Amino acid sequence: MEWTADPSAGSWLRERLDDGVSTGTDAWTMHVVVPRGYPAYARVFHPARRDRPVGDEWPGLPYDAHRHAWDAFQARDPEIIGEQVSWADTAAAMGTKMHREAQWQHLVAPGRIVENEDGPRDSAGWRYQDPPIGGLEIESLAAVAEHLVAHTSTPDAGWAAVWEGWGGLLGFRGHGPSRAFYTFSDDPNHQAMLGRSGRDPFNSVFRRKTWQEGILSREISEGPRLELPDRRHVLFSAAPRTFAHPEWILDAPWRDRLAEEHGFPPAAQSPSILWPDDHAWVLVSEVDFDSTIVAGSEALIAAICADERLEALQIPEGADLTDDADEVNR
Repeated sequence: MEWTADPSAGSWLRERLDDGVSTGTDAWTMHVVVPRGYPAYARVFHPARRDRPVGDEWPGLPYDAHRHAWDAFQARDPEIIGEQVSWADTAAAMGTKMHREAQWQHLVAPGRIVENEDGPRDSAGWRYQDPPIGGLEIESLAAVAEHLVAHTSTPDAGWAAVWEGWGGLLGFRGHGPSRAFYTFSDDPNHQAMLGRSGRDPFNSVFRRKTWQEGILSREISEGPRLELPDRRHVLFSAAPRTFAHPEWILDAPWRDRLAEEHGFPPAAQSPSILWPDDHAWVLVSEVDFDSTIVAGSEALIAAICADERLEALQIPEGADLTDDADEVNR
């Protein structure tokens, strides 16, 4: 995988996308981000998670606006179990109906909301967390990619576009770093440094802006973008076959090596858009979607929807995937 300073390889996408300007209440469709003109489309639902205490009700927790407060609590309590859950199983637990244009918030709407808790609960005591938005997890992407590779004449030549807005991805000229990794220590030198930082004249907003490094180099950060309606992407040449193996993150130019230096495991954001040189299909993980859309042949879409490792349903061209699209569960 290599960055390209020439984003023209993605210009054909722009011709197949709507401009995002609604001309009526029913005009907005998925084609603001998903190309038109393919024989079939599949919606791959991002798996959600649920958890509950073993044999008891949820313990009361003080209010905390940050999700990591619960993570810390759960780590201290071995009597909590959690698991990945499909949208269909969630609907069954909540008494709603799973369908191709289902929306998560409508699917879990009957769930009991408890004050100071994060997520609705079903009658069995399971608490549900929203599915991730903006990308497929590594295992799901690998499963989808196996089918993608089998339905293109160019499995070793293609393109991956990554949305420029992911936190820390790009460097910039400013007063502070794109992100910070916090550490705590009783070391007196460390404490003295923290004490000085609040009075440091170099932290003044009036000081000169300097280049703040991101995950990607300065050359890439300041380079050309693939310009699509309401979205700008960094473009990389990438063989579709690469993504059929979870280890692809080790070769990704946008791998978060700085986080690894602070003890985090290897990680890289899944591609926002992926396509082969022959344009036989397109995979789109829109930053605001909790599902990924694949456009391609009828055979490809049927194979993806039949894969038991995935939760996927065929959707029609022109499908509405906005928050209000779920008319079944209103």
